[in-house]
Amino acid sequence: MPIGGGAPVAVQTMTKTETANLSATMEQIERVAEAGADIVRVAVPRDKDIEALKVIVKKSPIPIIADIHFNHTLALKAIEAGADCIRLNPGNIGGRDKVAEVAELANKRGTPMRIGVNSGSLPKHLHELERENSVEALVTAGVEFVELMEGLDFTNFKVSIKSTNVPNTIAANRLLSEKIPYPIHLGITEAGTKWSGSLKSAVGLGALLADDIGDTIRISLSTFHAEEEVKVAWEILKALQLRERGPVLIACPTCGRLQFDMDAVTMEVEQRLESYDEAIEVAVLGCAVNGIGEAKHADFGIAGAKNEGVVFAGGKAIKKVKTEELVDALFKEIDLSLDRGGKVEFDEQQSAEGAAWVAKIEEENAGDLTPEKIAAMEHEASQKEENDKLLPDEDASPTAGRRFTRA
Repeated sequence: MPIGGGAPVAVQTMTKTETANLSATMEQIERVAEAGADIVRVAVPRDKDIEALKVIVKKSPIPIIADIHFNHTLALKAIEAGADCIRLNPGNIGGRDKVAEVAELANKRGTPMRIGVNSGSLPKHLHELERENSVEALVTAGVEFVELMEGLDFTNFKVSIKSTNVPNTIAANRLLSEKIPYPIHLGITEAGTKWSGSLKSAVGLGALLADDIGDTIRISLSTFHAEEEVKVAWEILKALQLRERGPVLIACPTCGRLQFDMDAVTMEVEQRLESYDEAIEVAVLGCAVNGIGEAKHADFGIAGAKNEGVVFAGGKAIKKVKTEELVDALFKEIDLSLDRGGKVEFDEQQSAEGAAWVAKIEEENAGDLTPEKIAAMEHEASQKEENDKLLPDEDASPTAGRRFTRA
């Protein structure tokens, strides 16, 4: 799995199981791999975890990182056990000589490392700086570790500096990226529950990834289901259009014009889309007033009203159907298109009926100044104003009153 150097941003997670519990750990690794994890980390705090690691690295469908703290002997054993990468905090492993032992063996075996520090585990000599400027302390620790590894002639690593504080994580990684030439692993450490932790991670990691900072990411959530971390990571990457994996769902936020149970419909569409691997964009819209126009870029979509709705593709109506049949009709069209290699076929009569229905709904609501219509009107007025500015002011022109024609 390539990290950095222009490779796609890699998604990783960490098992929640006791690594020595081989069956439980392998079961979770299989689940996260199926969810889209590129890499998975396992905790190795004891010798019995090393024994399990020897089996895990052979059976795992994705690369295994051995997570080591405090005991450099376990790091050496993990490398010998065949770990694909070692996670090491050089500051808590017992001094330069012990780090050097690990680096020497890692060089010999071609084993990469992730080095770095969290805000809660800074070296003691940086504690005072941390109280004054936590961002500078994080970056200083990261740079010191880089210099340590370079001094040991080991450069096959990525760097991670994490904090529970989102602004500090953003600022620290921006500064770090200017100081080192190595790949960077991103994360908001101990982010929180699935809900709050996902939001904090999306804000922090999204800001950095949008700045082209970060080569691999891990979402740290308080959940026993590691696959949930993977799903959140993929949604962040998909939202930034950095990677594609499976469908993208677009759904309107609903408003007072809603006339059907869109909440249930959206949930059903989302659940059914989980079985698709194709990177298709699907829209669920709560009314036909703004319907197709708002999601004309989507590959497929539905827009509904009280009794009827329309299925559309690429901004064009496919057919009008009863509201209770919208979801089934949508997936029928998706499946037919995929069977044809992505081509959508339109029955002109059914398409015309769907378009006529949408036009009728729009006409019935023509007097409604919806936010979308107001925005469109403001945009049109703005464009007219800009165009007017481009017209020549003849009174101020040196060629005022003259017209030029070809002789």
